[in-house]
Amino acid sequence: MAFSNLFTAGGVVMWPLLGFSILAVALIIERVVFWVKITKRQNRVVREVLQLYRLDNVVGALDKLQQNTDLPIARIFLAALELEEPTPEEFRLALESEAQAEIPLIKRFQNIFDTIIGLAPLLGLLGTVLGLIISFASLDAPGDLGGEKTRNVTGGISQALVSTAAGLIVAIFTLFFANSFRGLYMRQIAWIQEYGGQLELLYRRRYERGEKSYAPTR
Repeated sequence: MAFSNLFTAGGVVMWPLLGFSILAVALIIERVVFWVKITKRQNRVVREVLQLYRLDNVVGALDKLQQNTDLPIARIFLAALELEEPTPEEFRLALESEAQAEIPLIKRFQNIFDTIIGLAPLLGLLGTVLGLIISFASLDAPGDLGGEKTRNVTGGISQALVSTAAGLIVAIFTLFFANSFRGLYMRQIAWIQEYGGQLELLYRRRYERGEKSYAPTR
């Protein structure tokens, strides 16, 4: 059966399911581009920044971060490193507050994915109910069993089956990518905590060295 025939057989619920599928594909493409960009560059950039900072090349580290401000971890590091002579506690708070600000960007569209996953099967179920109503109404209607009545019965059954299958396909397709993005999000949070902890440790050592150098001698 051609796609157009299947779409017509699915009934009215196929239109919102089509809208959900188009929306899901568009958002999935955006998230794939986002995560590919991060995973290809993030580790290399962060390692270079930490190495520069470890060698006391703060200006070089800041320049490297400024060149990669499209990465969430770079914006988090900049929020702390651009502070003027912060205490270790202020440095840590800057890292944590900026990390919290980046979380909605990392989790972007997750609620929309969850909505599509929840509503698509329900729309398919609604199509099933409507198709069964059409079938039962046709059985109750008087007329020739081999004529229009039979076509209405088979049409109602087709709507019930096609709409259910379409709803499940949209939900399963979206669920696969949504779970993949959720796993990437959890891994990204772990990386932010790991790299942020390394930068904080380097700053504490730098801060303590500075205090000792200015400590009065007896």
